[in-house]
Amino acid sequence: MRFEKTKLDGVLLITPDINDTDFRGPYVEPYNKKEFAENGINIDFVVDDFSMSFRGVLRGLHGDQETYKLVSCRIGQLYLVVLNYDENSPQFGQWQSFSLSDTNHQQVLIPPKFANGHLALSERVMFSYKQSEYYHPERQFSVRFDDSRFNIWWPIKNPIRSLRDEGK
Repeated sequence: MRFEKTKLDGVLLITPDINDTDFRGPYVEPYNKKEFAENGINIDFVVDDFSMSFRGVLRGLHGDQETYKLVSCRIGQLYLVVLNYDENSPQFGQWQSFSLSDTNHQQVLIPPKFANGHLALSERVMFSYKQSEYYHPERQFSVRFDDSRFNIWWPIKNPIRSLRDEGK
């Protein structure tokens, strides 16, 4: 497993080893507590979640002040954006995008005070994430995908969004 720093402090890109020598298909171990600990990641993940989306659906940007998330794409391909939303950070407002898919098996570790959102690029997408805290909707913050303060580039003009993500 490879753990790489990104341009955002605290955000890691994780690439698991893939055994694709079996004619039945690849074998991937996306999480191994011991390997994560050996790389300085000692997070107690308490919840696993996933969402299904169809091409053109954009979910987010969402976050909170406490939760670490380990996100990946189990089916299809998605465009992930991670935004530093910590107003006390010198990197406030900086963002980075990632292409996650069921073929590259990459994961992104997102610390607290960061927002994340993803756009489904393939016909069907399963977004998977581990969380270090239980979900508390009252503690969540949302950022519009097209908030002019951040100038985030998305590969779509008119995504399909929920009322919450439209700010309604």
